[in-house]
Amino acid sequence: MVKETKLYDMLGVSPSANEQELKKGYKKAALKYHPDKPAGDTEKFKEISEAYEILSDSSKREIYDQYGLEAARNGGPAFGGASPGAGGFPAGGAGGFSSHAFSNEDAFNIFSQFFGGSSPFGASSGMDDGFGFSGFPGGGSTRFASSNGFGGGGGMPGGMPGGMPGGMPGGFRSGSASPPSAEEEIVPVNLPVSLEDLFAGRKKSFKIGRKNRGGSFEKTQIDIQLKPGWKAGTKITYKNEGDYNPQTGGRKTLQFVLQEKSHPLYKRDGDNLIYSLPLSFKESLLGFSKTIQTIDGRTLPISKIQPVQPTEVSSYPGQGMPVSKRPGQRGDLVVKYKIDYPLSLTEDQKRAIAENF
Repeated sequence: MVKETKLYDMLGVSPSANEQELKKGYKKAALKYHPDKPAGDTEKFKEISEAYEILSDSSKREIYDQYGLEAARNGGPAFGGASPGAGGFPAGGAGGFSSHAFSNEDAFNIFSQFFGGSSPFGASSGMDDGFGFSGFPGGGSTRFASSNGFGGGGGMPGGMPGGMPGGMPGGFRSGSASPPSAEEEIVPVNLPVSLEDLFAGRKKSFKIGRKNRGGSFEKTQIDIQLKPGWKAGTKITYKNEGDYNPQTGGRKTLQFVLQEKSHPLYKRDGDNLIYSLPLSFKESLLGFSKTIQTIDGRTLPISKIQPVQPTEVSSYPGQGMPVSKRPGQRGDLVVKYKIDYPLSLTEDQKRAIAENF
C-alpha cells in the first residue's frame, strides 16, 4: 500500500506501473502541458517531469511509496526532526542520492531526452522551422542561463520571463528570437607552470581522471600549448573533457587557470623580470663585476665602478618576458641590489670611515 498516489495520478498510471507504462504516461502528459503548446502550463509541466524523475528511479520510488513526496525529494524521511540523510539514511538517503530542488531546467532536460532536438508539436505548434523546444535555434537539450533555470527577467508565475516581444503563451519566444542557452558546467583547474615554460611557450601534456557514463573513473590526456608571455590567471577552456554529466548527457567543461611557480632567481612584474643581486658592503662601495643568467639561459655581465645606492636599480631592455599581445617584443630585466650592511663596526673601521667620508 503506497502512502500517496499524487505522482502516479499526474502520469495517469497506477502505483504498480512498470517502466514502459511510466514512460508512456510521461510522454502523454508532458506533450499536453508543455509551455510551447497554446494551452501549456509551465508549473504543471515541471510537476509532471519531477513525478517521472522520482518514479523512474527505483530508490526514490521506494521512499515515495513509503513516506511520501517530501521524503523522496530529500533523500529519505527526517526521523525526529533530523535533517535528510540522518536517521537510517546515511550519505544522503537510500541509494546514496542527496536532496536536490527540482528546477525548470531539469524538466526541460528530461523532455529533451525523450524527444531529441526536433519539435514534437509539428506545424500546429506555431513555431518557426529550424527551431527546437522553446523557440531556441538548433533544438536539443535546451538549458537557460539564470538562477531559476530561465534566461531573462520578469515576474510571470513559475519564474518565466514576461513582457518579451513575440512571446508565446508561458513566456517563451518564437520566430527570430534566439537567446543563448547556458553552457555546460565549468570546472576550474589550477595549472602550475614555470617561468621558463611561459617564456618559451612550451606544450604541457598530462593525464587527468574523470567519470565516464557508467560512473567509474577513466584517464584521458590533455595537451595545452602555452603561448609565450602568458601570465598567471590566463584561462584555457576545454569543452567536453570533464566528468560525464547525466543531467545533460554531455561532459563538463574544464577551465585551466595558469599559476606561476615561484622562481629561485626572478620575480615577475607584468612583462618585466626582477632580479635581486646580493652585494657585500665592500662591493657596494668599491664596485664589482658579476654575471647573472637570463631567463633564456644566456649569461649577462654586470659591473659597477662607482658606489651603489641602496635604492638603485639597473634596467636591461628586451631581456624580460615576451609580450603575448606583441610578438617579437619583450619586457625588461630589472636588477635590484641587495646590500649586506654590517651589523657592527670595529674601532678601526669607524676611524677609517670618519677619516675618508
